[in-house]
Amino acid sequence: MQRIVLGHIWIDRLKMNEVVDLINMMVSQKKERPAHIVTVNAQFIQIARREPRFADIIRHADLCVADGVSLVWASRLLGNALPERVNGTDLMVELCKTAAANGSTVYFLGGRPGAADHAAQLLRSTFSSLKIVGIDCPSYGFAQDGSLDSEVSNRIELAKPDILFVGLGAPKQEYWIEQHSNLAAKVMIGIGGSFELIAGFVKRAPLFVQKLGCEWLWRLCMEPGRLWKRYLDGNAVFIYIVIRQWMQHWYLGYQNLQERD
Repeated sequence: MQRIVLGHIWIDRLKMNEVVDLINMMVSQKKERPAHIVTVNAQFIQIARREPRFADIIRHADLCVADGVSLVWASRLLGNALPERVNGTDLMVELCKTAAANGSTVYFLGGRPGAADHAAQLLRSTFSSLKIVGIDCPSYGFAQDGSLDSEVSNRIELAKPDILFVGLGAPKQEYWIEQHSNLAAKVMIGIGGSFELIAGFVKRAPLFVQKLGCEWLWRLCMEPGRLWKRYLDGNAVFIYIVIRQWMQHWYLGYQNLQERD
């Protein structure tokens, strides 16, 4: 499986159908620990630059996919193009679709109050055979409360889901997954705000806006107070990282050319 380097992390060069097939294969396998799937966007590249532990978690994940058109554009600029965007929300829906067909079980953890419940209702109405063995929306900051975190872990342990969807946002969900790699689940995947998007709590950008790579701008307009710093500052840092990496590649290529001459 080929990977590209972007900033301080690696991303797998895979299409959506390949990712779904690989995750379903992981569900069918018996392993000592759950597989960790990461849906990487530009914010992840920014966080990995300032938090070495976060970068290390992403590098050691079983699968890292490009959840962002900006990553696809950056990979093309760097001369090692990713085949397509693997959107985290669409991936969650596809995995629920195949889980319903295969009889696999899923568990929803996180999201705003009520978001995971509404998302579950909509997904069950679409995929009538879907087996959701748990929906958990603990209070904000539960991971720092030992007793609350243990209660959540025990509920997951009893449910033994094939796929655990963790909607705590980055980097919290990746840290939580790393700290709970002993849980009885086959696959753990961080899905950010996908519960809210599926439930309709947050309106998703029209398809043409997504294809233009401007979904971030749409979301910024929908929730400016919460997202302005993340997107404006974060995008500036991401652009800096990509340009710096491109210049390093260009300089190395120039040096090699000079040496051959």
